[in-house]
This record gives sequence, C-alpha cells and structure tokens, in this order.
Amino acid sequence: MQTIAPRSRNAPGSRNAPGSGTARRARTGNTFRTGGVPRLLRLLLVIVAATGAFLAGAAPASAHAALTGSDPKQGAVVPKAPDEVKLTFSEKVAMSDGSVRVLDPSGKRADTKKTTDLGSNTYGVKLRPGLPDGTFTVAYQVVSADSHPVAGAFTFSIGAPSDTKVALPDQEAGGGLVGVLYDIARYFSYAGFILVVGGAAFVLGCWPRGAGVRPLQRLVTYGWVTLTGATLVLLLLRAPYTGSGKLADAFDMGKLGDVLNTKTGAALVSRLLLLAAAALFIAVLFGAYEKRTDPKEKKDLTFGLAIGGTVVAIGIAATWAMAEHASTGIQAGLAMPVDVLHLLAVAAWLGGLAALVVALYRTPSVEGAAVRRFSRVAFTSVVVLAATGLYQSWRQVGSWSALTGTSYGQLLLVKVGLVVVLVGVAYISRRWTGRIAAEAGGLAPEAAAAVVVEQRAAVKQGTAVEQGTAVEQRAVVEQRAEKPVTVPSGGADARRSAQLARQQAAMASAREKRIRDADPHRSGLRRSVLTEAGIAVVLLAVTTILTTTEPGRTEEEAAKATSAAAAQRSGPLSVKVPFDTGGQDGKGTVQLDLDPGRTGSNDLHIYVKRPNGSAFDIPEVKVSFTLASKDVGPLPVAPDHIATGHWSASGVQIPMAGDWKIAVTVRTSDIDQVTVKKNAQIG
Repeated sequence: MQTIAPRSRNAPGSRNAPGSGTARRARTGNTFRTGGVPRLLRLLLVIVAATGAFLAGAAPASAHAALTGSDPKQGAVVPKAPDEVKLTFSEKVAMSDGSVRVLDPSGKRADTKKTTDLGSNTYGVKLRPGLPDGTFTVAYQVVSADSHPVAGAFTFSIGAPSDTKVALPDQEAGGGLVGVLYDIARYFSYAGFILVVGGAAFVLGCWPRGAGVRPLQRLVTYGWVTLTGATLVLLLLRAPYTGSGKLADAFDMGKLGDVLNTKTGAALVSRLLLLAAAALFIAVLFGAYEKRTDPKEKKDLTFGLAIGGTVVAIGIAATWAMAEHASTGIQAGLAMPVDVLHLLAVAAWLGGLAALVVALYRTPSVEGAAVRRFSRVAFTSVVVLAATGLYQSWRQVGSWSALTGTSYGQLLLVKVGLVVVLVGVAYISRRWTGRIAAEAGGLAPEAAAAVVVEQRAAVKQGTAVEQGTAVEQRAVVEQRAEKPVTVPSGGADARRSAQLARQQAAMASAREKRIRDADPHRSGLRRSVLTEAGIAVVLLAVTTILTTTEPGRTEEEAAKATSAAAAQRSGPLSVKVPFDTGGQDGKGTVQLDLDPGRTGSNDLHIYVKRPNGSAFDIPEVKVSFTLASKDVGPLPVAPDHIATGHWSASGVQIPMAGDWKIAVTVRTSDIDQVTVKKNAQIG
C-alpha cells in the first residue's frame, strides 16, 4: 500500500506562490523522476519466478467434500449381495454415470454404470445380479460443490472376505501433470485479473496521463492476455482434471461439451465473454480516451469508462464467486457478493501497486498527485479487505481449533502475517516520501536534485557560480533544464546533424541519471515500493493456495460426520486375511475381530485356521495398527494365547477415527514368517 503524504506549497509572496514562474513549473513538474532500472526489474522477475516454482510444487487440493457414510459400510461383511451401493457425502456433489465403480474380487465391473441421486447428499449405483462371494471394491470420483475433484475407495465383502486383484491408481484426484498445469493456470488467472483490473483502475482513477504511457499500456494488456490464456487452459484441462487425469483428454470435444454443462464450465465461458468486453474497454482507455483534449469530453468519457469498467470487473470477479468456496456452505447468498468485493479490493490494491512500480521504474516521471490518489485507494482497499476477510475467515474456519489445527487455518494465519508486513513496508514508503517533500524546499523533486547536480558540476570543473540567494540558484538551474538545444538543420551535413542529436540525447539521459542519483530519498522510495511488490507476489501465492484448500469448518464437520457414522455401526469389526509363509504347512487364514470397533478401548480376538477350516496353532502372532494420514503408529499389540488357534488382547486403544492399516505378523516355524496387511475404517 502506497500511503504518501501531499507536499505543502510555499506561502504567498514567495517565488513558489501561485502565479509565479517557478510555481507554475513546480506544479507542472511535481513529479517523481524515474528511469529504467533493469537490474531491479530482473530482481522482480526472479521473485516472480521463485514464487512460480513454489506454486508449481504445491500439493493437489485436499477433498472439499468427504464421504461420511455408505451402505454397505466400509469393511462390512454382508450375508448376500445388496441391490445397490449407497454413498453419503458431507455436501452435495456432481457425478455422472461411471463416477462410482464397484469391482468384484477379479477386478471386473459389478455395477450397472448408472448412478442415482437419492437426496440428502446420498447417491446410489445398482449392482448386477448373481454376484459371487468375496471382497468388493467401491471406487468413486466426483466433483464437490466448490468445483474441486474428490476421489476415494473402500471395500466390503459378500459372504466372507477374499483376496482381490483390484489395483487402484496411486494418483490423487486433481493430481499428476494435469493437476500441476491446472493449478498453475489458476495462479496466472488470478494474477492476470489483478493486473488488468488494478492497472486500468490506477490509470483511470489515479493517473489519467498514464493512459499515454507505453509501459502501463503493456502492463494492462499483458494482464488481459494472461487472464484470457489462463481461462482457456482451465477450460481445456477441466475434463482431465476432474476425470481421467490424462492430458490427451484436454482435446476431447465430447468431454469438453460435458464440461460446458457444469457450473464451473459455465463460469469459465462467462469469463471469456466478459474478457471480450474488457478488450473493448482497454482499447478505448488507451486510444480515444488518451487522445481527448477537451476537458468536458474527457470528463464524460471518464465517467462512462468508470461505469462500464466497474460492471465488467464485477462480472469477471463473480465468475470465481459463483463456482468456488463462496458458492457452497453457509450463507452462500451473502458470501458470493462479499467474495466479489474482496477480489475487487485485492485487484485495486495489488494491481495498482504493480502499476505504480512500473511507473516509478519505467516511465520518465509520475505525478505526486497520482501517488497520493493511489494512497487513498490503497487505504480504502485495505479497509474493505479487513472487513470482507474477517467475514470470510469466520465462514470458512468457524472455530479456534480449526484456525490452528487445519491447513486452511494455518495458511490464513500466514496470509494475515504477510498483510501486516506489507502495511509496515507501506509505512516506510510514506516516510521516504515525507523526506522528499521536506528537502525539496517547495520545488519539484527533480528541480531540487538538479540544484545539487549543478553545484557539484561547478565545483568539479572549477567554474564560477554566481553568488546569491538559494532561490536565484534554483531559477538558474530550472532555466537551464528548460532551455532547448538546437540541432543543425539543412541538407549540407545531415550526418553531422544526426550525430549531434544522438549526443544531445545521451547528454540529457546522463543528466537525468545524475539528478536521480543525487536524491537518495527517491531511491529509498523505489526500493520500498519494490519490496511491497515482492511481498504482494508471495501474498497472492498464499491466497491462491487458500482457494484450493479445504475450508477448516468443512474439514472439521466432515471429520465429525465420519466419526458419527462409524459410531453407529452395529457389531464388531471383522477382518479376514489369508496368509502363506512359504514353508511346510504354512498356509491358512487369520481373522481379527475388534469389538466395538470404535475409538477408545477395544477387545481384540484373533483366530488362525488352516485351509480346511480347522484351528491352527502357530508359534507366534503379532498385530500393529497404523494411521498413515495422521502419522500415527504403528501401535503394536501383543495378544495372549487363549486356546488352540485363538489369541486375545483387552484394552486395545484406537486414539482417533480413520482408515487404519492393520498389519498381522504370522510365524509358522522358527524361520517361516509373513506379514499380511489390511485397511479398515475404525471409528
């Protein structure tokens, strides 16, 4: 945020009073003198590139809808095949035929490939008749209400558990190369929106003369191109991102047609249409508007561009609000307009800051009045961001435990810290500006610096400088600065004329550089503004990652719902796994019964049987429980031998609900041993 105090004018009667020549020159020249600084621009590019690398390595988004129940339940053993499998999620999801697959022990489809919405966030898929006994795998891949893909799998058994040949892909939904490309496109879409909206707002509202400045024109145009290109990439990658994960599917027109019928597809197409209107706005802003000289005509055109640009900017921001976090959850009707307001405030602040950086480093001068106007815009944006961000934080987090105990809450704390740092750097920028105003003595900053340059040059060359008041010296310097240098004309020596013109340009450039170098405070201002821009880039990265992270409130609610569903399961958890140690008489089956099969204290019974079903007494059985998602375990259990083929342990503690990996080590002789594993949902 650039908060820069206005410069005070000298009192009437001085050479800078209204009507005096110096005052006129100071008013027209009250600018921050600038020039190209390639090294610092390269530094900014390095910051952007480093941030891009950080973003490219970000993990895929976690699930925004969670499976909270199923029928049959996870790990259940049912006596006969059900007519259909039902899945219940924590929120409404979008699914198509084939989103839920039921696979038999051999890996073949056991469902009819037709899904049905049963209401109350429950969906069903019919099973084929005549299914064999054994372990079945249910794999699902759906799209949550906030546009993010959700995938998972669980098993149940008919008659008795069995081996299964099903091999599910290790890639998460929204992961792999397609997921990385999709995430990068999302980041560039946000960056493009900020540049085109914030840059255009800076030109129209803070520095109208900037409409004719080529670097600012390029900044806004590049922002539009970036947003348009990123939106097209998102539209093409949407099908493989939420489906197969194969990059080739991005060019499947059939799948693209399916995407256009979804909420996210409609939002992306709407954004492209609005960007066409934005292109017309940019053409007028940097064309007809810049060429207008009549004050009344320019005022009318400014009003029209302000109204039209605001409508287009609101529409583009709404394409995010209608398809992501704001569109689902509590108070969606209020959350969407708040989200639009939040995005516009971000664009006005960070996009205007980017435009100010370009103006300070890539244009000959930027008016002090423009910087002061942006200061007011930035302050207003921060106030709006604070208010809307507070509401969004409450809506998405909901509790102190979610603020510190979920990924969303922790990222939110990082974002708040970055905003505080950014405001602190803005305060430093304001101090630099105050020093410039204090030492300029009422002149334009470049005129004050020119006094220093000319005095240094006079001392170095040993020339006499007229003695007099400081005001007279300044007048001489300003007159020298404004005095034109003539170039020889005529056809006699055109080459000589061109050479003199080049020398004149080089001398003018060198003099401007000396003036800039003579004012360390202006250099300090540039450095602080560049630092603000670097922090803003990182802030944008964190904000973008937040949009792909499951909100803390829904994460906690899903965990509670999963625990409640598991707690309602009747009967103990029963897991049966075959084993083969490879030695003589080394085959059999081990069955584990966990009662009541929920968090807390449980009774564990282990039964080992031969292939013919008789009790099998073996030298040793060991069990361990591991919850990989929470880095818990392995928790070892040493059961006691009770009877032939029967071991037992009391007080087995399951600390939390989740998909636990149960590892059973079976030893059938002194040297023959094997460890078999099975996943099971434990409440």
